[in-house]
Amino acid sequence: MTFDQTVIMQIILAMGGLGLFLYGMKLLGDGLELAAGSKLRQILEKITSNRFLGALVGVVVTAVIQSSTAVSVMVVGFVNAQLMTLSQAIGVIMGATIGTTVTSLILSINISQYMPILIFIGAFMVVLSKKNNTKYIGQIVAGFGILFFGMTTMSDNLKPLAASDFFQSVIVSIGNPAIGIIFGIIFAGIVQSSSATVGVLQALGAAGALALPNAVYMVYGIHIGACITSVISSIGASKAARRTSISYVIFSFIGAAMFTLITVLTPFVSWIQSVTQSVPLQISLVHIIFSIVSTIILLPCSDIITKIACFLVPGEENTEKEACHLKYVDERLLKTPPIAVNQITKEIDRMGKLSKKNFELSMQALLNLDKNLIEKVEENEEVIDYLNQAITTYLVKINGLSLEDSDRVKIGSYYHVVSDMERIGDHAENICELAEMAINKNENFSNTAINEIQDLKSLVASIIENSLSMFESKHYDKKMADIVSNTEQEIDDKTELYKTNHIERLSNGGCNATVGTLFMELLTNLERIADHSTNIAFSLNSNKKQADVRVETAAE
Repeated sequence: MTFDQTVIMQIILAMGGLGLFLYGMKLLGDGLELAAGSKLRQILEKITSNRFLGALVGVVVTAVIQSSTAVSVMVVGFVNAQLMTLSQAIGVIMGATIGTTVTSLILSINISQYMPILIFIGAFMVVLSKKNNTKYIGQIVAGFGILFFGMTTMSDNLKPLAASDFFQSVIVSIGNPAIGIIFGIIFAGIVQSSSATVGVLQALGAAGALALPNAVYMVYGIHIGACITSVISSIGASKAARRTSISYVIFSFIGAAMFTLITVLTPFVSWIQSVTQSVPLQISLVHIIFSIVSTIILLPCSDIITKIACFLVPGEENTEKEACHLKYVDERLLKTPPIAVNQITKEIDRMGKLSKKNFELSMQALLNLDKNLIEKVEENEEVIDYLNQAITTYLVKINGLSLEDSDRVKIGSYYHVVSDMERIGDHAENICELAEMAINKNENFSNTAINEIQDLKSLVASIIENSLSMFESKHYDKKMADIVSNTEQEIDDKTELYKTNHIERLSNGGCNATVGTLFMELLTNLERIADHSTNIAFSLNSNKKQADVRVETAAE
């Protein structure tokens, strides 16, 4: 093989190593995210207005999924979905820059000789296991091994290239603060991961191709470049979401400017070099110190950063939102499946409460013959129909992602739950149509009929309340399930009894045919609402009662 062929082969192998490194990083991050899904949701639930607690959450979440870029995009989605304020988001993003340093610290340890074993073990776990959770752990193990294997391959094949005049001239040029920062911004913007980009620098350092004085400014630039993805993701989002991404840029820019001055004016680089002779560890220490010091200094100043962001993105947020919109869901959250499942669950809970409210309003409209309430029910029904379509579309998207076994079961049941909630809304609308007929024909129910209606209304309201409570708890409560089942049976029995009573009233002349028709149709709607409510209660449990009732409602 000629010299030129050897160089070309080394370049190809180095590129292959880079590809394996980036793929391993993604595999590792995705596996960690999926394996820690439920814990990740619990951590994010702890976010409060306390900026320091928010920063801690950012550290933990990013340490779990190993991508500050993914966390920043997720945070922009939270702000856009009105689940997080700008001040909360800034704390989480600052903490995320610290959490992402874990990868660089691990990469600075030379354990590459053990990586083929990890790849072997991880691959077998993914291929042979039937449980998704075990596969995710295998994905973590394999990703970790592939990441190190790729880094070693890249470093080994960069060593001969490092001696070339062209390569050395490039390395020398990035030692200039401005050029180094620009290089870092562009590199991180392309790779879209600060962890992966810093890892590439560490690989170059391990190959002897890059010394700390030439790498330090690139590290600063990488922190700015990591913001690009979140800025892009905020395009078309709310003002608060755009301000969040701008705040991330401001934080990173101030940190880079501050450390550039420190590096130029103090022996910062020399001090790092005196701590360790390992260039990968030196780069990791710079990355860690930059993230921690920047956060400690700038977190107390987050109010100032907020004001700057509001100045750069001026104007008041439009609070007059369309009624038909998803309140808790954002497309950006699909990048983090466990969070997407959590948020769509909240959206379904919201839909359930709206269906329950429409039932209550429709019954008031019927008993009080109130046209204004009928209009309110129609407005809410429009929102319920929208939510049915929008949530179902989002569920289809989530179902195409990698999910925990428990989340996969939830999503499967949610299709039915959304349909049942929508049907409750439809029956509430039917009751309003009965009320409108009674108003137009100036008809009233007898006192006996009203008492029976009030009785059934109370039972149906109870079963809706208990069913939604069971669904929202995401826990099968045997005691509550028995209550729901017994209430549903009582509604069925009383429906038959009241139909019989009604026929007797018709025979005795105690009720006319028009009101009689309205009464019978009302009983049917109330019974159907109870059936759909029971479906919701048993949606997360493979109970025979659920199957039996669903057969009944399917016949509508």
